[in-house]
Amino acid sequence: MSAPHALGRHLALAGFMGSGKTRAGGAAAARTGRPFLDLDEEIEKRAGASVQELFAARGEAGFRALEGDVARDVLAGGEPLVVALGGGTVLSERTRSLLAARAFTVLLDVDPETAWQRVAGTDRPLARAEDDFHSLHRERQPLYEEVADARARDVDGVLLAAAGVLVESGSIDELGDLVPGDGAVELVADAHVSGIHGIRAQVGLGARDVALHEVPAGEPAKTPAVLERLWGRFAIGRDGSVVALGGGSTTDVAGLAAATYMRGVAWSAVPTTLVGQVDAGIGGKTAIDLPGAKNLVGAFHWPVRVVCDPSLLTTLPEPERRNGLAEVVKTGLLAGVPLWERSEVDQVRSCAAFKSGVCLGDPHDRGPRNQLNLGHTFAHALETAAGYALPHGNAVALGMLAALRLSGLDDAVRTVQEVLSPEPVSVDADVAWAALARDKKAERGSPRLVLLDAPGRPRWGVELPEAEVRRALEELIA
Repeated sequence: MSAPHALGRHLALAGFMGSGKTRAGGAAAARTGRPFLDLDEEIEKRAGASVQELFAARGEAGFRALEGDVARDVLAGGEPLVVALGGGTVLSERTRSLLAARAFTVLLDVDPETAWQRVAGTDRPLARAEDDFHSLHRERQPLYEEVADARARDVDGVLLAAAGVLVESGSIDELGDLVPGDGAVELVADAHVSGIHGIRAQVGLGARDVALHEVPAGEPAKTPAVLERLWGRFAIGRDGSVVALGGGSTTDVAGLAAATYMRGVAWSAVPTTLVGQVDAGIGGKTAIDLPGAKNLVGAFHWPVRVVCDPSLLTTLPEPERRNGLAEVVKTGLLAGVPLWERSEVDQVRSCAAFKSGVCLGDPHDRGPRNQLNLGHTFAHALETAAGYALPHGNAVALGMLAALRLSGLDDAVRTVQEVLSPEPVSVDADVAWAALARDKKAERGSPRLVLLDAPGRPRWGVELPEAEVRRALEELIA
């Protein structure tokens, strides 16, 4: 089976001349925080000559031998890189084997006419005559398809593929083809979603042996009792998998059940809410709540596939849609792009790609991934103080107000107010403060916050005076 995602692997970009591998690779590296390496540039650096000079001096066979040696050294390295391969790198059987063993390879699709327009008139040694160029494209295409774990046409597509995320309407009806493996499936769905989409999911899983398990909708699913019930009912072996169908709470508890059952089995997320598709279902964080703190017990367990089917959002109640919109605004502020102004389908794709990039670069939340907690330190405290009765999106909107006020960004505060219209909540301020002090990012009882220097420029791990943080929290409480 090909690699399901690029976690722990090099992210290699393959494709014909003119497919944009260097540009896309550089952008993907910047968004994941991984080092970027262009194979042709590495060859030139080691040989002390340009590709054109090497072709002239050694011929194509000599160049390919050198290319294969450099590719071997690069792919053997331990630190996951983003690597832009040369157009002919895949000609080497040894390199193809190394890609299968060490990399997740994304094929950048480009039609030969577009590729020719991009490279005609350049000094590329194999781009001299258009007929020969088209013939070479036909010859190499089967090899590109052989090495490809996924295909993409833009940087967002590369990041989604690398994270194992599919954004496609109607994909729930094809789960059997999209969820890796062919073993039995434990399908975990919240009680509301099970009645709407559960049959479609079971039919989509095809001939597999599927057992359906319903869990409560929303935060009531994220309890030790629900988790224990799932453990007791699961009957799959190590060749089986868990599929989570529902919102962020369902993917949280089902993912944690998969992470811990038999010390870990494969799982896939099929988020059915906007908050699940733009945020909660992506990145491998799984958790349940404890009475005094949200998401305090959990595990990092990356799903082998995340299937985001925007057509499932057509049945979403408006309050649930607004829950998700809060995460869209958060992502837009982090990216420095007004994603909330886009269509819902574009919101899902753009937000999922942004989070995929961040999480691929920091899968265990030890650095840059902290930025995704913008507003969440305050939000989780309010949710805990409300006994988890406060909708997550409302809490995040309020939490962002606090973080943006502390950041001194009045324009961003107005954006949150105009787009989300959050209202102060009635909770006990002392209970909320105690929960904030127990936040997972707190150190020695002192919260660490995510702030923005400007949209697109987040800072995390920020410590502020206790009185200032408490005042910001209390401004959110009616």
